Amino acid sequence: MIPADPQEREALAGEYVLGTLDARLAAEVAAALPSNLALREMVAAWEARLAPLIDLALPEAPPPDLWRKIEAALPGAAPEAEPAPRPGLGSRWARLWQGWAIGASAVAAGLAGFLLLQPPPEPRLMTVLLTSRDQPAWVVEAQRGGALRLAALNPQPVDADRVLQSWALPQGATAPTSLGLIPPRGR
Repeated sequence: MIPADPQEREALAGEYVLGTLDARLAAEVAAALPSNLALREMVAAWEARLAPLIDLALPEAPPPDLWRKIEAALPGAAPEAEPAPRPGLGSRWARLWQGWAIGASAVAAGLAGFLLLQPPPEPRLMTVLLTSRDQPAWVVEAQRGGALRLAALNPQPVDADRVLQSWALPQGATAPTSLGLIPPRGR
């Protein structure tokens, strides 16, 4: 049924020109066009408005087997038999690529399993010791068994008759505590 409201009729005419109506409604609009002057004018206005867009679309030829596919999709059409693949170069390449893809997937899964099953690394406890002028001087790393590893960040020459010693002032303490002597090479 063609709407009496001008806005609804305008929308219907636009959809008719665009071709977005279902088949039943499109047939109803086409049947009403000869006798409905207002609808005919609206359809003509929409066609004039959208006509410049036709120039923007390049003509496109349908695929050669389109009619065969349409006929096969119609009810009552006999189902089409798929052509059997021909043995030869194409199937050999397909098997080669399938084998390669399966092998690559297996390698990737093995690598992922290897990475996921490794134990997590132990946490490293490290600190940087500063000089009295707040300059980095040493990196200290706690190792297994309570041993400390020292590395000098800014090695300073030490007289032969002297040794370096590391001291710490624990929180709340009133006197520093010796952490130990530092070997001459700083390690």
